[in-house]
Amino acid sequence: TIAFYTRVQALAEDARCIVDVGCGPGAFWQDALRLRKSLRDLRSTRREVIGLDIDEKASVNPSLDKFVAIRKGEKWPIDDGIADLALVDFVLEHIETPHDFLVEVSRLLKPGGVVCIRTSNLLHYVGLCARLIPQGLQNRALKVAQPHRHEGDAYPTFHRCNTLWAVQRTLRGLGFEAIVYGYEAEPGYLHFSQVAYAAGVLYQKLAPAFMRANIFAFGRKAT
Repeated sequence: TIAFYTRVQALAEDARCIVDVGCGPGAFWQDALRLRKSLRDLRSTRREVIGLDIDEKASVNPSLDKFVAIRKGEKWPIDDGIADLALVDFVLEHIETPHDFLVEVSRLLKPGGVVCIRTSNLLHYVGLCARLIPQGLQNRALKVAQPHRHEGDAYPTFHRCNTLWAVQRTLRGLGFEAIVYGYEAEPGYLHFSQVAYAAGVLYQKLAPAFMRANIFAFGRKAT
């Protein structure tokens, strides 16, 4: 989170409008680590932060200046070219039609605007487990891996654009100049077992880039 949002903050320095797509209710606001929490707060006296989400509960997100509800399969009720930066943080894995989704992201960005994406990697062991475990059992598995996670934070996953190549191909196909790479932090899903955590740390050190836990993507829309 610190690595990703440090980059987001740098890209947002001159932004006057940021759109947080799939903003959620702002659970990070309870984060005890002050640095991580402050990095995720993109508000400023110089800019507006607009949150978009299909879940009305996201309207309580305290890091937003404005919330806009969106509906599945419909054009988002937000003006073309409104944003300097679009944030898509752990959302892409939950999207059934990622190309259409990213078309909407591109629409709301100004020419030269930037999209910042963090998403899970299908080729990582967590992504593969999510793909193999039936949807009905995923909440139970998450409860074991992350016992402090709120039940409402678990959403269906599809992983339809969740490899380095798929994200890069989609962004470039939409006219973005894109940088896409894998990032592996601490194996947070394995805290439930010291043995599993140690194995995860070893994987972290040895995994090739295309199999790392998370995908970071930063794309600039053509001017």
